[in-house]
Amino acid sequence: MCADSSQNPSSASVSNIKPPRKILEGIYAFPPNRDTLGGTSYFIRANLGNILVDCPNWKEAQPFQQFCEQQGGVHWLFLTHREGMSQVRSIQSDLDCEVVVQEQEAYLLPEVSVTSFQEEIRLGDALGIWTCGYSPGSACLYVPSNGGVLFSGRHLLVDSNGNLTPIQSRKTFHWRRQLRNVKKLQTKFPPETLSYVCPGANTGFLRGKGVVKVSDQGLMTL
Repeated sequence: MCADSSQNPSSASVSNIKPPRKILEGIYAFPPNRDTLGGTSYFIRANLGNILVDCPNWKEAQPFQQFCEQQGGVHWLFLTHREGMSQVRSIQSDLDCEVVVQEQEAYLLPEVSVTSFQEEIRLGDALGIWTCGYSPGSACLYVPSNGGVLFSGRHLLVDSNGNLTPIQSRKTFHWRRQLRNVKKLQTKFPPETLSYVCPGANTGFLRGKGVVKVSDQGLMTL
């Protein structure tokens, strides 16, 4: 006899959850998380330790936890901003991962064991960079795979036309600092080191593409 999912709400809920989607070699995007204002989390498969960037919707953790474990687990959870921090403790407990956050956001996680950093931090081949503006401890993560990928959090987003740009919102902590840190990224990552940007929100404006392919000028057009 076939089971009737309408009689099992939890099974129906799990079956309706979209799995993480492969967007580049070794990189997967989770469905936008309503609890983080539509934020997009990413999974990076890496030889020196897999990385989870920001928080998927861990209230529906079972399929996402299974996905992470099937990929070899998570070594680091890297937070690019403070949205979704209420889920960090559960993620760390379920995945037994190291939580990495810029030092000015670390106080928001008093019950979590964290590794904090000031300006930069190395996570295997990846590089975490402090880019305050959206929040005091906003950060970006760079990985050299696929010609160079920048996970820009809320520091750089896409607008309604799908163009990559810094965006000021009602939650922006310091707009001028955010703009200054755009220049820092332009200097640190010349065009030959960067092929793609994965923004931490507004990914619906990418209309299915999943990533922003940067031009030959890299970030210099921002």
